[in-house]
Amino acid sequence: MPATIALIAHDSKKDEIVNFARQHIPLLARYRLIATGTTAERIRSATTLLIEAVLPGAMGGDTQIAAQVCSGEVAAVIFLVDPLYAQLHEPNIQALLRVCNVHNVPLATNLATATAIITALAKVPIAHLIFNPVSGQGNPEQDLTLIQQLLSPYLNLKVHQTEPGIEVEQLVQLAIADEADLIIASGGDGTISEVAGALISTGIPLGIIPRGTANAFAVSLGIPRVLPIRNACQVILANYTRTIDAARCNGLPMILLAGIGYEAATIELASRELKDQWGALAYLMAGWQAFEGQSLFETIIEAEGTVYEFQANAITVANAAPPTSVLAQGAGQVILDDGQLDVTIATAETKLQGVSVMLKMLGAALIKTNTNDQNVVHFYGRQLKITTDPPQKVVLDGEIIGTTPIEVECIPNGLTVLVPRP
Repeated sequence: MPATIALIAHDSKKDEIVNFARQHIPLLARYRLIATGTTAERIRSATTLLIEAVLPGAMGGDTQIAAQVCSGEVAAVIFLVDPLYAQLHEPNIQALLRVCNVHNVPLATNLATATAIITALAKVPIAHLIFNPVSGQGNPEQDLTLIQQLLSPYLNLKVHQTEPGIEVEQLVQLAIADEADLIIASGGDGTISEVAGALISTGIPLGIIPRGTANAFAVSLGIPRVLPIRNACQVILANYTRTIDAARCNGLPMILLAGIGYEAATIELASRELKDQWGALAYLMAGWQAFEGQSLFETIIEAEGTVYEFQANAITVANAAPPTSVLAQGAGQVILDDGQLDVTIATAETKLQGVSVMLKMLGAALIKTNTNDQNVVHFYGRQLKITTDPPQKVVLDGEIIGTTPIEVECIPNGLTVLVPRP
């Protein structure tokens, strides 16, 4: 649903439309407002509402509003008319009535119908979509058009596209300030993690439209991989929420996992060019290459007063992970709302042994049971500090963030997400 309300009134109805605006400030403030010249001035002086003025009605302001109706920008028109004493210079309702009927836009002509429209709009959720146009391999313009077609009839949808120089967190804060009922992230796991991080502990539901290469978080929530945009939009419109854990790693939000050693090397080798060419297979190719340069490193893990010392090739600290995140599967599954972080340490002295370990962990994930392998250690923790010798690269939710040491803390019930109904 478009996010604009148009306001017009004949001269004898100016006081009525100003009083109407005063009575409905909380709702009107959530929409972009446009009005003919004098009406806009009167409402501005009497309220705190931000309102864009077009030309006065006598000079064609109603025609300008009609043009915005035709272009699909207007959710509703409130035109308070004087049926008995309208002046010749005042806007004629007929032209606007025609375009509203053609484009199926509600038009109110008196206070009763205006109140009915406002009451209906109050039930339409305000949704902000944060859309990363460079994610995945699809056509971003077509993807965005499809999302708008699927969601706009049911939501007041406001779109923000990510771009260099503007932090995702800024876009989320704008949405929060606009009193969004839900915030939708569309992109890869990195984009979704940034949006989710800004929503931790706010209680505002997060909708997810996966358009990345791996889409691990969407998979872990059970969002279907087939026709991901269409199915994700259906999940959002079904409005079924679940509260899950979140985490922070070195102060940064973490919804999936932090990987040290082998996983970080794999992500680093899986370049954008490789992912554009091969899709998800890029990670398999990069993982095979990463075996060549990966050696054991010393690690110390402090978890709530207990100190663990290991030699490892890979350490994974997971808040959520699908079965395809093999190195997180020490317990066979990562539970999203248990208030714990899953810590898995894997060792392998040869490439063949490494492949064997990963296959066993994948098998454990498929049947959701513990990995029975002497080269895999798993335990739980709420707060962790991990140091390594030598320092190892760290990947956080698909992005390299630096090197060890790291500190990770679980935030139980920190995030509300829209998921498929069980």
